[in-house]
Amino acid sequence: MPADDASPPSAANALSGRGALAALEARYALEPRAFVRRNQVGFLRDGEQAYPAMLEAIARAQRTVRLETFIFADDATGHRFARALADAAERGVEVTVLYDAIGSWASHGGFFRAMRRRGIRARAFNPIWPWPGLLRLIRRDHRKLLATDGTVAFVGGINISDDWAPERLGGRNWRDDVMRIEGPVVAQLEGVFRATWRSVVQSVTARLQHRERPARREPPDAIAPGPPHGDHAVAIYAARRAIHRAYVHAIDAAQRQVLIASSYFVPDRAMLAALRRARDRGVEVALILPGLSDHYSVLMAGRAFYGRLLRWGVQVHEWQGRIFHAKSAVIDGVWGTMGSFNLDRWSLHFSHELNAVFADPTLGRSLQAAFERDRETCLAVTLPLWKSRPRWRRLMEWFFGRFDRFM
Repeated sequence: MPADDASPPSAANALSGRGALAALEARYALEPRAFVRRNQVGFLRDGEQAYPAMLEAIARAQRTVRLETFIFADDATGHRFARALADAAERGVEVTVLYDAIGSWASHGGFFRAMRRRGIRARAFNPIWPWPGLLRLIRRDHRKLLATDGTVAFVGGINISDDWAPERLGGRNWRDDVMRIEGPVVAQLEGVFRATWRSVVQSVTARLQHRERPARREPPDAIAPGPPHGDHAVAIYAARRAIHRAYVHAIDAAQRQVLIASSYFVPDRAMLAALRRARDRGVEVALILPGLSDHYSVLMAGRAFYGRLLRWGVQVHEWQGRIFHAKSAVIDGVWGTMGSFNLDRWSLHFSHELNAVFADPTLGRSLQAAFERDRETCLAVTLPLWKSRPRWRRLMEWFFGRFDRFM
């Protein structure tokens, strides 16, 4: 149900100023000391808003561009970004690109070789060949990060592909979220990128996969925090289990409302228990999940949890139409997160992930309003509707639900 404007004001509404924000961070945040202040944060919806802003940041870059993405597609959108990156490199900007070898498997090798010929330092994370062993093969770089000049960054769920481009540009217009951040915390995001870049450069498989001329230099070991740009505090989580703990901690702190959007939803026991505890306290818990997915097995495994969630009183809403790929949450209109982390086992156990977190009522209300607008367009899955689903759906849910630990 949409938030009731007539309900008693939460603690967040009664507090103001720096001390009030610190109190909110202490209540909702897993690590209050992780917040970096004086940033400007904005939310971008879908590729329609995110891609132009990202391309503009690349065009304005003067010193560095760092791009880390799971999918860098060899399509119209990929070529649009490749041209922008190459133009930056040719005007003297240091451009480094990390793409996941599995995520970008459909992209032709010549696509990345052409990027390198134009001065872009592009490397694959965990190349498929030579055979790296099963453990290395399943560990993927699922992050989506663009940072320019150490001052502006984009964190969210959008890859570089026509799947996210608007239909008017020939894309498929997948639904997704991106957070634009400008300010001192971008230096931490640069540090996350550098650490992953060094791990790739040092790996034997990466050297075998990329026989290229010696680089001018590696990305710098450190970058000074950029100047302040606003009043928002942001914490960066680059460890998948830390992101999961931050979710559970914030859900356990919820007093009024938990709103979660997840493109792939196969929760573990800790997440399920946190959602149930919230409902037992009388907290509204609402999920927006995909009604259509690019991974059918994950969709069916996730639906196997619907029965118990609905019996607990959790509201389940399925997005209709185009594919839903957002990964965000807002709690009590105060704590929020956006990034690459899905509430599934793959994100929790195997992938490199990246999320930005805030505890700010101004940002929280904005993200809450976006969630409510999305919820209005969804199909509400009620318990009677769920019980009336066809037998073949029940069979698929049962079958793929047996493998939920691997999804």
